[in-house]
Amino acid sequence: MKGQHQKGAVAIEFAFILPVLVLLLFGIVEFSLLLFNKQILTNASREGARAGIVVNTTVEQIDDVITAYCAGNLISFGSGTGVNSTAAVSGGYLTVTVTYPYDFLVLASFGFGPVTLRARTVMRMESL
Repeated sequence: MKGQHQKGAVAIEFAFILPVLVLLLFGIVEFSLLLFNKQILTNASREGARAGIVVNTTVEQIDDVITAYCAGNLISFGSGTGVNSTAAVSGGYLTVTVTYPYDFLVLASFGFGPVTLRARTVMRMESL
């Protein structure tokens, strides 16, 4: 008789644990996307800085290099990339900073707000 009273226990336990497992799964996916996009921003800032020191490009051209790199590699589910970049020369060094507002897809409904990802690269200007 003991088995008859426990027929639905497994289903009830599964119903309790399923939301936690789904949240854990989506958390892994979301934070993986966040880390991937952070690496893309780091590479974009390096590409922009390298273009600036080797070819002696203008700030607008550096911004175009960064925007093109991010448009081809950044994973964003919105309509635009939203990437902002700045470049400045000071004391023989070129500093390129790239920012990107990352919005969570599923975890936003659980209170995880937008995060601003930043990447900064400093390279010494080559003399001609």
